[in-house]
Formats: sequence, C-alpha cells, structure tokens
Amino acid sequence: MLTSEPEIVSSIAPASPTTGEIAPFFYYFAYGSCMCPVDLKRSLGENTHPYVVGPATLKGYRLGFHYYSAKRRCGALDILPDAHSEVQGVLYRLPWHLSDRLDQREGVQQNGYRHESVAIACGTQQYVGVRTYVVVKKTPTEIPPNDWYFNVVLRGAVTCQLPETYCWQLFDYMRGLQSACA
Repeated sequence: MLTSEPEIVSSIAPASPTTGEIAPFFYYFAYGSCMCPVDLKRSLGENTHPYVVGPATLKGYRLGFHYYSAKRRCGALDILPDAHSEVQGVLYRLPWHLSDRLDQREGVQQNGYRHESVAIACGTQQYVGVRTYVVVKKTPTEIPPNDWYFNVVLRGAVTCQLPETYCWQLFDYMRGLQSACA
C-alpha cells in the first residue's frame, strides 16, 4: 500500500494566475466561539460560511478556560502547549480585510489575546503559518463559561462538523467546569 505525505499549504497567499497579484487572505484556526460562523459574522460584519475550509486539528496544545471575558462575563477558551494533546477546531480562509476586525474581536489591542502562528492538519493537507489566538495573561485557575458561550462553542463545533466524539468531550469539559463552580 502506498502512502503519500500530506500536502503542505502555506498561509502566504499565492499569486493570481491571471493578474500576478497576491490574493489578500490568511488562514485562521478557530477553537472557541469563532468556530460558529454565525457568531463570527456578528462581529466581522459579513457572512463567514463561505470561508470555512473545514474541521481541523492542532497538535501539541490543549484547551483551557484561563481567560475572563468581561464582555461575556464568563470564562473564554484558550489553548495551552501540551505535547500529548490536540485541539479540534475550524480552519477558515479569511479575506485580509477582516484581519483588523478579528483582532478587535479577540482584544489584541487590549492585550486579551495575541497572534500565534501554528501548523494545522485539515483533511489530507498540512497548513503552516496559520493564525490563531492565545491568551496573553492567563488566570491561574479555570473560569467556567456561561450558558451563552457554552452554546455558541458547541453550535460552531457541530455546524462545522467536528468529530462527534470531540463534540461530546467539549460538552463534558464545559459542563464539568460549570458544575464544579455551581
């Protein structure tokens, strides 16, 4: 049986075959509320469904609720390095004009989150130089999500067809945090 190496896709935009100009886009890996294209549309101001590449995996990280979102009044997701874990999420190919709006949503100017460049597996392809966001000042203990955030995260996971077992793990994780703090 022949096996092939996964195709490597760079986040650097290829030149247009007709004009030679660089197509302005970037790849973005979402693992929290931004997995939901409807919620992402709310803050970016345009339909993001067409920009979904598909379910994707980030190896070497795990989820954590080490951020308090004052806007949402609850814990929000973060990723933390962990060599033995992986995070499922959604890979987007977003037009560059949405970059500042996404940074604003993630609180980059306020030092809430910062960019992190990661490698993502999506289907049979590897994407390098993919943007994701990590919390700048992590809380020492996890803060549970409220019901609204819980539902948005799960809606995104299900809508974008993350594996069912992962969706249940995500549900159990968030529900466990809520129960422990009730």
